[in-house]
Amino acid sequence: MPTRRAETSQESRRLLIEAAATAFANRGYRQTTVADIADLAGISRGSIPWHFGNKEGLLLAVVEHAFELVSRNTAEPRRPGPEGLRDLTDQSAAFVRQPITKLMISLLGDAMDQDSPVHDRYVELHRAMRAHIAAWAEQPYEGYRLPEGVTPDDVGLVVLGATMGIHQQWRLAPEVVDLDRGFETLRRVLLASFRPL
Repeated sequence: MPTRRAETSQESRRLLIEAAATAFANRGYRQTTVADIADLAGISRGSIPWHFGNKEGLLLAVVEHAFELVSRNTAEPRRPGPEGLRDLTDQSAAFVRQPITKLMISLLGDAMDQDSPVHDRYVELHRAMRAHIAAWAEQPYEGYRLPEGVTPDDVGLVVLGATMGIHQQWRLAPEVVDLDRGFETLRRVLLASFRPL
């Protein structure tokens, strides 16, 4: 049974991760200071090195938390055919509305740098998401098949790219971009691309 001190330590860690996720999403990693995070969490700044070593360690903990949320979503099996595609697009629309996805977009520029501490985690995340979509696309569905020369991996690449693009456009101009309509259009375009056997 955890002690009161251990519970307090876990709570402090959780609050710091949540505060850092918010601050990094709103201001960017480089512009956010340790003091900003501590103030937002309502915890002394000395707690950050105690729990995470430094700001980069906290960044990695935030990214790991975000990726755990994504992994939970991509672990669920999908139904084949149009029903599964609706599951996939509905899930994507719900996920991009979560505050943590704003952070993931904010950190994407950093992740493109090969030396970034989050580069390898982003590569793995994108691989897992493409594989999740490809697993749906390769399920047999009576009466339909993928277009000639298109593989399930191709579908994973294109759907992930479209999802990220819709998300970014919505974050930039939510008053103009209708997120639900974007994902419904993606679903309809994908269904139209399937060919009868």
